[in-house]
Amino acid sequence: MKLVKLTAISAAVLGSTAAMAAEPVVVVDNNAAVAYEAEPVAVAYEAEPEANTTNTGVIGKTASAVSSTTGAVLGGTKTLFQTAINPASVSAEVGTLGYGANIGWSMNENTELQAGWAGGDAADLFGGDFDADDVNYDVDTDFSNPYLGVQLRPASNWFTVGAGIIVPDNDIDVRANSEDGNYRIDDVDYSEADVGTLQGSIEHRNKLAPYATVGFRPNITNNFGVFGEVGAAYMGKTDANVTATGNTPEATAAAEAAKQELEDKDWLEWFPIVKVGATYRF
Repeated sequence: MKLVKLTAISAAVLGSTAAMAAEPVVVVDNNAAVAYEAEPVAVAYEAEPEANTTNTGVIGKTASAVSSTTGAVLGGTKTLFQTAINPASVSAEVGTLGYGANIGWSMNENTELQAGWAGGDAADLFGGDFDADDVNYDVDTDFSNPYLGVQLRPASNWFTVGAGIIVPDNDIDVRANSEDGNYRIDDVDYSEADVGTLQGSIEHRNKLAPYATVGFRPNITNNFGVFGEVGAAYMGKTDANVTATGNTPEATAAAEAAKQELEDKDWLEWFPIVKVGATYRF
């Protein structure tokens, strides 16, 4: 009987694995015969996509590189932005370029980038007059000198070296002073009675003027300090325009001679820089 049971069960299992089998299977147990209809069993296999490990690795590395580059760019921009809106110092100054102020950004312990402006009526700061050969001229000025430069502390102490660029827009008006009733121009005497008043204007030719200075910047407290600088800016040759109020040939000749002397004036080409000021450090 057991042999019959095992044979019947084996037949049932074999029948169920057949794809199209539908014949009944008879199982005998304790003299009772029971018929089972075998249902075909469908076995489904799901195809797994083949992983392209090469492309996946490249894509992953590329995405990582893009992410890293983006982070670096954004991080650098943020640092630059934070530096720009957080200056290291502000200074007030007065000197031959006029009255002004500047803002400094610290690049490192010994280097500071500066942006500033100096201008106004600076003539009184250097006496309000100057001599061109034998002629003395009264001067009236309206200066505008925005500048961008670098201040260095090469010895990591108070000593400083500066360099940069000025964008000069300076109006210089002059009026000649006669001496003993004459204007002596290029070793020639012109009578004030014939010439009248000699007056004119001077303009520098350079639209960009490089400059260099040396100076000192001691700190008085943790926040306050003072400074002084001397140097020069190459303003270039000058163009002068001189007129005489007299209506005589002598007046015309005197105006032309004065124009030539003013344009040959060397110190106007190399404009002296002398300034002092105070600094507040953040």
